[in-house]
Amino acid sequence: MTHIVWDWNGTLFHDTDAVVGATNEIFRPYGVGPFDLEGFREVYTRPIWVAYERIIGRPLAEGEWEKLDHGFHEHYHRLMLACRLAEGATASLRAWGDSGRTQSLLSMWGHDRLVPKVGEFGIDHHFTRVDGLRAASGGPKAEHMVLHLKALDLDPSKVVVIGDSVDDAHAAEHVGARAILYTGGMTRRSELRRVGVPVVDSLSQALDLI
Repeated sequence: MTHIVWDWNGTLFHDTDAVVGATNEIFRPYGVGPFDLEGFREVYTRPIWVAYERIIGRPLAEGEWEKLDHGFHEHYHRLMLACRLAEGATASLRAWGDSGRTQSLLSMWGHDRLVPKVGEFGIDHHFTRVDGLRAASGGPKAEHMVLHLKALDLDPSKVVVIGDSVDDAHAAEHVGARAILYTGGMTRRSELRRVGVPVVDSLSQALDLI
């Protein structure tokens, strides 16, 4: 493997407290919750609107998804200010770069917020490309991965995707890359293991596997 495509939320950026907190805020009017991390992991899935339907026990009404998504991001963008990089993130980025290989970042978070946040942590120089979401949120990552690797002109067989969700593994499979899943995000270890790719508890373990 010569290139890593990193995920951001729940992988390099340890934002689980903000995700759970924002979710609790938007479902407070529904009389649901509050969830702790493990409780939210029980219902979490991608696409996120399916998790929301699990939480309220019914299909979302017309316009309800947009309202919830907008509310979530309003609370998330406030709460994430207290969040930091995942343990070992900076060291892992540096170690991979020092090995002479390349790495990039692909996130389903908004591009206009992602780029300055990565710069704020002083890690932007590690990446050959940083891509966030430039359209409506909530869908699968696979097609975004296609465009990301095409822009980098990379052979997918030499790429490993490191992320915290089943969606990351599906995106890697879609383009013919490999995947390693990290347990620091919202998805339960048992669900990650069912995908059939390696699962690790730290980012340094992911590098060791590669």
